[in-house]
Amino acid sequence: MLIDKIDIVEKRYNEIYQIISDPEIIADQKKYIELNKELKDLKKLVDKGNDYKKEIASKKEAEKYISDSSDKDMIDMAKEQLEESNKNITKLEDEIKILLIPKDPDDSKNVVMEIRAGTGGDEASIFAGDLYRMYTKFCQEMKWKTSLVDTSPGTAGGFKEIIFEISGEDVYGILKYESGVHRVQRVPQTETQGRVHTSASTVMVLPEAEEFDIEINMNEVRVDYYCSSGPGGQSVNTTYSAVRLTHEPTGVVTQCQDQKSQHKNKEKALKVLRSRLYELELSKKMESDSKKRNALVRSGDRSAKIRTYNYPQGRVTDHRIGLTLYDLPKILDGDVSKLIDEIKLFINTEKLKEAGEVE
Repeated sequence: MLIDKIDIVEKRYNEIYQIISDPEIIADQKKYIELNKELKDLKKLVDKGNDYKKEIASKKEAEKYISDSSDKDMIDMAKEQLEESNKNITKLEDEIKILLIPKDPDDSKNVVMEIRAGTGGDEASIFAGDLYRMYTKFCQEMKWKTSLVDTSPGTAGGFKEIIFEISGEDVYGILKYESGVHRVQRVPQTETQGRVHTSASTVMVLPEAEEFDIEINMNEVRVDYYCSSGPGGQSVNTTYSAVRLTHEPTGVVTQCQDQKSQHKNKEKALKVLRSRLYELELSKKMESDSKKRNALVRSGDRSAKIRTYNYPQGRVTDHRIGLTLYDLPKILDGDVSKLIDEIKLFINTEKLKEAGEVE
């Protein structure tokens, strides 16, 4: 029964609440952060569970009035209360079932987002710039912070590549399904015949790895310093402040030239390197999990065409769930919540089906 599951959650919440202030726990940074995250997640469940128990009590009270009372007005009021309680109980049960789905431990992490122009030449670079603007607008709405790591400007505007950090609450959990190929269909400014062209950009969302998530042996990392450059390769800084890191065992390369300080650039490049190596580890784990590998919607699948932005029709189509919204300007202005919510709803429904909670 759902009540039994809620009671187990409450018991675990109280256990963590008791030990979280233990000096030994506080001294173990990794354990302390993990328990704090778990406590925060359980709090949502405990609060919903308390609301659920209140509605169950209210329903029982209403049923008692209906069976025991002879006062017609009281019975009518009790029937209204019963109807309201049943409605609230159904809603709360759905919400609690979703909250009971085991969370991806990375959901609460910040992210490194990488947007790269794909097929389509200059138009793909311009579209990569449009996607960057869309996501930064969404981040503003979510009260998240963004910080540039590295950019490679396109020759006609936009970016060949742009890498930036996003920090805030549950960033990876919300953005992880944005990874994949995003297509745009529109008439380029340079097109004289008015023909619609298809271009694409790839989005990668990496959970930002903490130092204790993955250890990097700096003896295996080659560090190169160089002058940062602007569009067309021109030098914008006469000092060697830009940093390139090469992880020799894997061949993974990261670089940062956004900051004037060499130390800050190295710090940012190292953060991206750690996240990419962490993602490699996650990919290996996912490959050994057949359910995840064969899932219809996967986070981090760089080759999957996930979405099309069609300008002539003013529509955005998410191919994974067959959702089409005729609200292109608003979406490109950062209103992507509907798309993200629908994907998450689909994923959660599939998980509930697997658990036998829904048919």
